[in-house]
Amino acid sequence: MSLLDIPLTTLDGRSTSLADYADRAVLVVNVASKCGLTPQYGALETLAKDYADRGLTVLGVPCNQFMGQEPGTAEEIQTFCSTTYGVTFPLLAKTDVNGDERHPLYAELTKAADADGTAGDVQWNFEKFLLAPGATVVNRFRPTTVPDAPEVIAAIEAVLPD
Repeated sequence: MSLLDIPLTTLDGRSTSLADYADRAVLVVNVASKCGLTPQYGALETLAKDYADRGLTVLGVPCNQFMGQEPGTAEEIQTFCSTTYGVTFPLLAKTDVNGDERHPLYAELTKAADADGTAGDVQWNFEKFLLAPGATVVNRFRPTTVPDAPEVIAAIEAVLPD
């Protein structure tokens, strides 16, 4: 199954898929509200705003699999993200990224290797997958790589649509 065809659900319960973003670069990030890395929301929002007109969409995927750091309801997650970090980029419904209940999106994404050549399970909150237009995974950045790191910016700029 193509990444474009995998059914997704937005945080507010609407059906969507990556096909809605097929002509854009997409940075898919599993997020959490109560994590030491949660301040990355600020840099993700900056990326989303700075690169929106150039063809980038940041897509947040709330996940509660890492020490229960995303315990909230959809409404609580939306309120936290918008009031604390001014998040305007799209958020999906809370999703499992690892294990037996891993969402099909992450079953495909986790096949991609990071810069060290390691694929497999998501390590923690705020792991980032960069998709080129057409939803091809081109980069995987581990959680401690901040969204505005030079290597992330360079990778994004390399896949922005013309």
